[in-house]
Amino acid sequence: MGLICHKFSRQEFKRLRIILAIKPGDFMAFPIEDKLVVGITSTALFDLTAEHEIFLTKGLDAFRTYQMQNCAKIPPMGSAFPFIKRLLHLNKLFPDEKPVEVVFLSRNDPEAGLRIMDAVSFYDLDITRAFFLSGKAPYPYMAAVNACLYLSTNKEEVKDAINGGFPAGHVLPCTSFDDTNDTQLRLAFDFDGVLVDDEAETKYADGGLPLFQYHEVENKDKPLNGGPLMPLLQRISAIQKMEAINSNRTNGEKAVRVSIVTARNAPAHERLITTMKHLGIEPDELFLTGGIEKKNILDVMKPQIFFDDQLGHLKPASANTPCVHIPFGIRNK
Repeated sequence: MGLICHKFSRQEFKRLRIILAIKPGDFMAFPIEDKLVVGITSTALFDLTAEHEIFLTKGLDAFRTYQMQNCAKIPPMGSAFPFIKRLLHLNKLFPDEKPVEVVFLSRNDPEAGLRIMDAVSFYDLDITRAFFLSGKAPYPYMAAVNACLYLSTNKEEVKDAINGGFPAGHVLPCTSFDDTNDTQLRLAFDFDGVLVDDEAETKYADGGLPLFQYHEVENKDKPLNGGPLMPLLQRISAIQKMEAINSNRTNGEKAVRVSIVTARNAPAHERLITTMKHLGIEPDELFLTGGIEKKNILDVMKPQIFFDDQLGHLKPASANTPCVHIPFGIRNK
């Protein structure tokens, strides 16, 4: 039987290029077990508000029909886009190691997923792995890809994930995020209930600020236990250390800046410092706000993502900053 030659269309070629995305240096890259892996839903990366509304009001069949009829329409950027874009840029700075992997963990069915992968190609995002699960909850597959973060716009799903011990965050709508051409990745974290557990916040709930301050001073030399996003920060810190060794690759400007923006102030700051030193993590910036509105700081800093366990801090900030709610601990019971 002779060979049958098939002439690929432009769209087919794009999809084939995604599937067979083997580039120079791939065989020297970190195995996925050693990478910083983020699992993300399509609605967090792209703005699919209209599609989601169709799903809610008209059902799954109408949603699938819309996706097929609009398969050539590229969706706009979603709230998590600036973060993912700059996170993936680290692979360009470190092409031999390729320390980052982003994986779609999506409730979309495989056919609807074609539109998402076409959008990935359009925006030139280096995302080649995707799980399209036709309605099933995606977060249980985090373990399969060694993900240290799952981002979704489905609030209840994120709560279920956190309750199951998965590091997950609910991506809030952001009305006016800054997606300029700068490539520096800027991440901002709350401390208690995000990077560490809610031990100290439990004391605050029991006895207010005096008990909280007393407990933290008494335990200033005892590191706090890790919270949901400590594994993410540890992976980020490892990339920062790799960058310090290879500073010639980043033209003098730090590729990653990490800020901790916490309501703590003196004297409760000492236990925070103890915890970071114990883990060998050095944040670039520390803001001990003592109750100052976090939005005021974030508007100056302009991070591409901010993680907090309290919606009271996130909702004002989300006007200009992509924000993620971590529904963990006593603050969210």
